[in-house]
Amino acid sequence: MKFFHEIKACDITPSTLQSEISSRGYVLIRGLLPQKAVSSVLGDVTKVLSAAGWLLPDHDPQERKADTGAACGDPDPTFKRVYQEVFNLESFHALPHQPALREVMKMLVGEQPFVHPKPIGRLIFPRCERLVTHAHQDYEFMGGDPEFFTVWIPLHDCPVDVGPLTILEGSHRFGVQYHEREHLHVPEIPIGEAVGDGWVGGHVNAGDVLIFHSLTVHAASPNLSDQLRISLDCRFQDARRALNPSNLVFAGESGKSWEKTYAGWHSDDLRFYWKTIPLTLKPSKAELAYLAETAESPSARAKYARMVSQLD
Repeated sequence: MKFFHEIKACDITPSTLQSEISSRGYVLIRGLLPQKAVSSVLGDVTKVLSAAGWLLPDHDPQERKADTGAACGDPDPTFKRVYQEVFNLESFHALPHQPALREVMKMLVGEQPFVHPKPIGRLIFPRCERLVTHAHQDYEFMGGDPEFFTVWIPLHDCPVDVGPLTILEGSHRFGVQYHEREHLHVPEIPIGEAVGDGWVGGHVNAGDVLIFHSLTVHAASPNLSDQLRISLDCRFQDARRALNPSNLVFAGESGKSWEKTYAGWHSDDLRFYWKTIPLTLKPSKAELAYLAETAESPSARAKYARMVSQLD
């Protein structure tokens, strides 16, 4: 596998970024985020994981030494409970809004970048094959306008043995690729069927960001270390492009809500920030309301009704 092509943060320009994304489908920027900001989020996350018993007690939590007997992942109930604590962290939501990252977003999508409000944390136990994320495109899960981008941010140095992402270079040029769904918790592209120019990978350090197009095929490499791999990924787009409203709300039956997420926050700066932005939703709120009345199954009608209520 070839190594990532990389750019130093001090060398980025709009034309360089756009050229990298256009030709390769990704860009790896070294040293973009302040180490202090990334380390702060790692400290908050590992505090939660340590309290949950996921880390060995005789080590500094930020070393992320895993108690392999506690290994779990989505959709395990234990994982979901701990993950929700991580998701509720104010620092976790603030990191995608770092000024340096926002400037890069502007270079790629224009003066009105919109950060999707539901970042995703990856809490990956070592040597647990069932938890490895296989090849897929983010558009498969996010919908809306395909012209959006993912930012993958490791919260610690991530050498190859800890399981950083790998990218199928050039795969964004081949459109939406087939994903297998049957008997899978997470849809994935069957092994050997993804189309692109070749896989690339390598170490990604704290402060680096890996940005890729919604149609770029990517996968995690296995975590072969004795540490948890902890990362955050978020998505952004031009605010004027269509957005799937499921990226703003909690459509499931879990009882999650923004009110619960914000309960322990100290600042109001990022609370419901998207409600002040004139977004184009696809489907629209009116279409969701119609589906809440007409969808074939009761569960679907309930889902759409929950979405409408959270968009008010």
